[in-house]
This record gives sequence, structure tokens and C-alpha cells, in this order.
Amino acid sequence: MDIVFRGARVVDGTGAPAYRADVGVRDGRIAEIGDRVDGRRVVDADGRVLAPGFIDMHSHSDLQVLANPDHLAKVSQGVTTEVLGQDGLSYAPVDDDVLAVLRGQLAGWNDDPPGFDWDWRSVGGYLDRLDRGIAVNAAYLVPQGTLRMLCVGYDDRPATDAELDRMREVLAESLRQGAMGMSSGLTYTPGMYADTAELTELCRVVGALGGFYSPHHRSYGAGALEAYAEMVRVSRDSGCPLHLAHATMNFDVNRGRAGELLDLLDHAIAAGADITLDSYPYLPGATYLSALLPSWSGEGGPEATLARLSDVDTRERIRVEIEETGSDGCHGVPVDWDTIEVNGVRKAENAHLVGFSVAESARRAGRPPAELYFDVLISERLGTSCLMHVGHEDNVRAIMRHPAHTGGSDGLLVGDRPHPRAWGTFPRYLARYVRELGVLGLEECVAHLTGRAARRLRLADRGLLFEGYAADLVLFDPDTVADTATFDEPRQAAAGITHVVVNGVPVVDEGRRTSALPGRSLRNTRSRA
Repeated sequence: MDIVFRGARVVDGTGAPAYRADVGVRDGRIAEIGDRVDGRRVVDADGRVLAPGFIDMHSHSDLQVLANPDHLAKVSQGVTTEVLGQDGLSYAPVDDDVLAVLRGQLAGWNDDPPGFDWDWRSVGGYLDRLDRGIAVNAAYLVPQGTLRMLCVGYDDRPATDAELDRMREVLAESLRQGAMGMSSGLTYTPGMYADTAELTELCRVVGALGGFYSPHHRSYGAGALEAYAEMVRVSRDSGCPLHLAHATMNFDVNRGRAGELLDLLDHAIAAGADITLDSYPYLPGATYLSALLPSWSGEGGPEATLARLSDVDTRERIRVEIEETGSDGCHGVPVDWDTIEVNGVRKAENAHLVGFSVAESARRAGRPPAELYFDVLISERLGTSCLMHVGHEDNVRAIMRHPAHTGGSDGLLVGDRPHPRAWGTFPRYLARYVRELGVLGLEECVAHLTGRAARRLRLADRGLLFEGYAADLVLFDPDTVADTATFDEPRQAAAGITHVVVNGVPVVDEGRRTSALPGRSLRNTRSRA
């Protein structure tokens, strides 16, 4: 064996009770599980938990996994696979013009590092780039908003028949190149301009080519249940499996209503629907600050949006929608500026805003919050990120208990003070919701974070700790594992996780990051069946 974990408490990812064993790894695979396994290197697990590596079902590492390949945020918390291309917006498939727009639009999510080599345009080209060496494995979803940019543009209108045919063609090509499915961001432009029929037609392609649909649906606030129901209908009518992204019920209008969502899903599953979901174990959400704008203000692309924000009459129209009626970008809920915290800016002149709500910064400046908000967006050219303090603990706990649940960080890795979920999601599940609160048992929680996620991705040899499976592994102490990342100090590695192995190669060894980059793209093979 290349490496043996001796005397481990094996939690295999199925939900079955833990058992004691030695686990041997050879040539990137779990080669032997037994009573006495020998190898060139032996790690004394001493009763610590050895589990399959965690699968982050909702990640925004698309750019940072390449730009900062040590990727400590994820490997330090035991993540060995991430699903990229989320929320309908990412960097493939594109042409030069679309890529230029996305680099600006997504700077609040992913930064736009100077000198970075954008040497791909297709999904296949992006996956090939990942295969040159990354810290973890990565799967990719075709982003429906990017697809619409490429084939329709930035107009708020139905796609023509020719444009829909072109989207189906590019989507099918991307799935055959290895994408695992399609994502949407239906509160982000231009993906939100697609109607139900258009989404259904695209999902027919996804389902036929072995993928799944992962939508950020049209509302997590007012109209949330209707938005979830629309996605269930799309899945039913298209025959495409459904995975609900960061599934939760936010804002005051949804306090205590998680049970209604789960009833909706349970009825659909009982009727034969293939539905899973992911969530993160925190109350605040995070996005780019301009996401609060109404959809019509984004028509035509970022330059058109900036022009509208500079027009006095248009600003007032936008203010009324955001503050009084509730814009579709803010989930149909009138914004409470005290809940919107700026956590990342691009310009030094705006650094004083970081860590404060828009309301607090406006009070300090003696200005109306909306006016400060508009001016920051113009100054930053829309590249600002924010936290939204809109979640409810009872909803978070109820949803994570559901048997279709998996874990996803939704973590943004850039900004002055990013959401700590980028560094803390998986240890937080184990520390707070297993050890401290008992919301989930240890074996059940690990199954949510590994085996169930792998099943959704249709990974035949990952997500479980069985002989013959890929050696993606994490060794942790269940008594001390903890998230140390906070909102004040978000870039803090987890405690209690000592070893992380990707494809048989240690990326964290005795608590220290190695220099290894053994990760690779995980590609959809069913599209070629």
C-alpha cells in the first residue's frame, strides 16, 4: 500500500454504523479494508473518523481554483470534489464578448485577477484547463444565464425559435464535452428572462443526455413556494432530474415555513420525481450587491445598467421597486437596508463600507440608503459583494434533516470579508449540527455530505469508502472538528481535520497543506452512452 490509515473509525458514506478497520490506499484507489493492512507509510488514526472526502454540491470556485491553486479554503475542511458553474453564471461556454461582460459582472463573486490566462471558450476547454492540475476534483454545470447571453443576448424577451435551437445545440455540445447538467440563476440577469417553457425545453436536452438541473429559482422570499413549484413542474414536464440549489426559505415572510417546502417536495418524490437539494448551515446569504436591482434594469448588459443608475428619474423608479414594492432581484421583498452588509469592494476609496450595513453607512454619511447604494454600484462598476442577513434557524435545521439533502457551501472566496461558509461549511455541519445540537447523527451527516451527493452526480466510484473506490478521503477527530471561520475573520482553516487525500495523494498531511495538485475534472459520461 502507498498509505495505510491504521485503526480508523470508518464512516463509509452510506449512513451505516461506523466500524473499526485499517484502510489501505494504492494507485489512487482504496485497495484494502481489513484488520491488519501494511504499507510503505502508516498513519495511526487512533480511532479518529475516516470518511469519504466531502462533496461541495454548490461551489463558486470556478476561477479561484485556477488562480490560487493551493485552494486552502476547501481542502482544509475536507472537500475533495466541488460542483462549479452555479447560479446560471460562469465562464463557459462563451465567446470573447460574453467573456468580457462576465469578467465584470462576476467580479464580486470571483474577482478578475490581472494577468490571468483565459485560454478557453468551450466547456470542454475549461475542463481541460482544470485537468492541468487543481487541488480537488471538479464537476461543471452549464450556466443557463451564460448560455442565454451567448445565444440570445441581454434582452428581456422570449427566445426566438432559432435562438432556442441554438441554445439547445450549444447545451448538448457542452454536455457531451463533460458537463454534468445545467444550472440557473433566476434572480440574476439575463437568466431570469427565460420563461418556464424555455427552461423546460432546455431541461429536455439535459435529461436526455444524462444530466440534472440545478436552479437558483425565482424567489427565496415572497413567492418562494411558487418558485419551487415551478422548478418541480419543469423537472416533471422535461423528465430531467432536479437538484435545488441552496434550498431554503428566507426573509420574514417565510419564517417557520420550511415544512411547507418539504411537503411540496415529498409529494413530488412520492409521485416519482427525482429530486435532491443542498443547503449551507448558516443564516446569512451572500451575492453581488447589484443582484438586488429589478430585472428590467439589467436589460442590455452592465453598461446599460450603469447608465440607468446615473439617470435621476430611473434611479427613483428603481428605488421605489427596491424599497417599497420589492424587486424581483430582491426576491419580491422590500429591502431592509439593515440586513444588507457590504463585504467586498474593488476600490480603496470604498473600503470604509466593508463590514457595515448599507443602512449604517448611510447614517454615518447622512444620506438616504438607496442613494449611497446606487453611487457605490456606479463607483465599483457593479463589482461589489454583500451579505444578506435574511435566514431563519428553524428552517435551516428542518431542511438539513430531509433525506434528499446534501451539503453545499455556496462559498465566495474573494472580497475583503467573504462569508465564512467558504471556509467553514463542512466542519460546521459536524461540529454544530452533529456534536453540539444533535440535529443529525454522525453517520447520517457524513452520508449527506458524501454518498448522497455522489449519487446525484452519478459518480460510480466516489462518495463511499469501499474497496475499489477512488481514494478521496478525510480523517478528522469528531470531538474537536470545528469551523473556526467567523464573519469577522472568515479565512480560517478548520480545526480537527488532519489528513485529506484526493485521488490517493495527500493534499493535507498532519494538518499542513502539501504542494500536490492531484484533482481533475469529473465528466459526464452518460451523454455519450
